[in-house]
Amino acid sequence: MLDLSEFKPQNIIVRMPNWVGDMVMATPVLSDLRKAFPDARLTAMCRSPISDLLQEDVEIDELFSFTKTSRLVRRDEKKSILDRLKKGAYDLGVILPTTFSSAWWFWQGDVKVRLGFDGAGRKSLLTHVIDKPSNVQNQHLIQTYKHLLTPLGIPVSDTKPRLYLKEKEIEQAKVLLSQHGVKPHHKIVGINPGAAYGSAKCWLPERFREVTMRLLDDKDVIVVYFGDLITSNLVKEVCQGLSTRVINMAGLTSLRELSCLISLCDALLTNDSGPMHIAGAVGTPIIALFGSTNSIVTGPWQESSVIQKHVACSPCYRRTCPIDFKCMKQIGVDEVVHAILNVLHKPISSKKLHILP
Repeated sequence: MLDLSEFKPQNIIVRMPNWVGDMVMATPVLSDLRKAFPDARLTAMCRSPISDLLQEDVEIDELFSFTKTSRLVRRDEKKSILDRLKKGAYDLGVILPTTFSSAWWFWQGDVKVRLGFDGAGRKSLLTHVIDKPSNVQNQHLIQTYKHLLTPLGIPVSDTKPRLYLKEKEIEQAKVLLSQHGVKPHHKIVGINPGAAYGSAKCWLPERFREVTMRLLDDKDVIVVYFGDLITSNLVKEVCQGLSTRVINMAGLTSLRELSCLISLCDALLTNDSGPMHIAGAVGTPIIALFGSTNSIVTGPWQESSVIQKHVACSPCYRRTCPIDFKCMKQIGVDEVVHAILNVLHKPISSKKLHILP
């Protein structure tokens, strides 16, 4: 077997994760590969539309965007993906998802060295199989992703997640907010009340509404709600009848627009979700509410305020709670408002954004 510690790949492809938050948490892998192999060609393979977040990434040479595949995918679409993989002539493939299909594509696509974690019955499809760290439930997912690079002689680094945004995109987001009445003196609190995985990750909608009403006691506060099309009806109900200083952007933004708007917020209140990790990547202070998931593994990477009640059944990782939802019900409005106000009253620090001209 090829000793990867001496391997100097020239053409690398990284299969990125399939969820927004996981994809953002995987961006340090791209940075570490670029640093280790500065002369290699680096391609990020990512599902659309999540791939849009890497559109302007200066650390990759190519973005390989594809639509979600399934057993029912059309034969010509399958052939197109495989043809592109074969044409790429990649000598190293780093596979971050632990799914069978992610390894199968690289195997069928003739990627020479296929490096991935064991699991999902895919060992025979990989040339180099890595066991997950024994403490995988007690370390951050970002560190687990980085561990996959250690056979290449790349130590686990302190590289942070990042997203590259264009100055023009930021300015367009500022214009959009100004059209909704946002002035330079306003403090902007973003709220993301949904989560893609399921309702077990979500705080109670009526409590988000109560927090919003409490925040509006300060005339300088603007609250901006975020969400996708699936959660847009929920957000509409939460915002119904509230002040004009509450802006509902749910279902109205692309992922890049969402990222720019979050970057302009002074704080983001959110469940464990993709927008939470976007906030971390653009330097926006986070107040994160955790219930069914493990904040040690998927919590914000940057310094933030995590509120989690460690009840006996948490973390359960269920999509919906089958019992009394104690983990979220025990999080009170007062402590959430207090955490947000603590952030808003701190001295303003400059964000370390990756903004391109």
